[in-house]
Amino acid sequence: MARRRWAGIAALGGAALWTWQRRAGKPPAFDFRGRVVVITGGSRGLGLVLARIFAAEGARLALLARDAQTLERARGELAARGAEVLVIPCDVGDRPTVKGAIARVVETYGQLDVLINNAGLIKVGPLAEMTADDFGEALAIHFWGPFHTIQAALPIMRRQGGGRIVNIASVGGRIAVPHLAPYSASKFALVGLSDALRSELAQERIHVTTVSPGIMRTGSPPNALFKGKHREEYRWFAIVDSLRVTSIDAGRAARQIVEACRRGDPELTITWQARAAAIANALLPGLTARLTIGANSLLPRADPTAGGDARAGWESGSALAPSILTRLSDEATVANNESKSGTDGRPMREMTGN
Repeated sequence: MARRRWAGIAALGGAALWTWQRRAGKPPAFDFRGRVVVITGGSRGLGLVLARIFAAEGARLALLARDAQTLERARGELAARGAEVLVIPCDVGDRPTVKGAIARVVETYGQLDVLINNAGLIKVGPLAEMTADDFGEALAIHFWGPFHTIQAALPIMRRQGGGRIVNIASVGGRIAVPHLAPYSASKFALVGLSDALRSELAQERIHVTTVSPGIMRTGSPPNALFKGKHREEYRWFAIVDSLRVTSIDAGRAARQIVEACRRGDPELTITWQARAAAIANALLPGLTARLTIGANSLLPRADPTAGGDARAGWESGSALAPSILTRLSDEATVANNESKSGTDGRPMREMTGN
């Protein structure tokens, strides 16, 4: 009898706790109509897909990215859809440039309601091929870039009485992925920054969402960078990026991100594979370590003759990439403004494969 009584009390307590977690402190849903949404890395890939959705919701857009030509193509497409769009060439790793860009957004629109930190760069290859500069560049884009934009945006959001910040991290920021050491290390840093800011800014009605996507078909592989045996590295990366069993359509992922932003959710992990990997790493770290070690053994070895150079994906084609195996990713490349970069042929920093 006593056991049943305590079981009932525990059940009621659990139900009350669940209800409290659902309701207490939950921010009101955001209506994006007329809101000003800033998206870094907004000229292509995931950033552009997000911009299309926000535009359809009636938001006013400010897109930040490094390449003016790609920004202008994105502006033209969105303006043709009826969107109000401001584009600003900006390297998120440069603090004064970021500060000036955010000031221009406020000067143009008079407000800043939503900040999406999406700019990114993926450099793929064995650890033996990576240098301190590779890690520094990844941190500049994935950690310092969001830090700079948030620092510039916070005074504006505070004056307005609130706002939304969405940091696009990665499942690679929760479980390290072989041959992506700089990317994973910098995304781990972004997850930590995002989670730390959330607890301190919530009382000011500034809600921070940490997004940890798995692999998304944004069309980014041609602009990713590859070191060592670059053709072999590009082959596995492009195929995994394209297959339905390993990746998610960018539009589906973007809609989840927009809804999480609307609700002010603290976290969002996209794809069941990413959720399973994060849970396994937390509960069974030894097994996860053995699996990642096994995965690494299947990837290309370092190439002592490569000279440390990084090659873009569009320079690294082979019989299997591009091919029918990469068709979905190749279609996304065209659809999401990820085709070969600007006139000088350089891959651009706002690569958004995440």
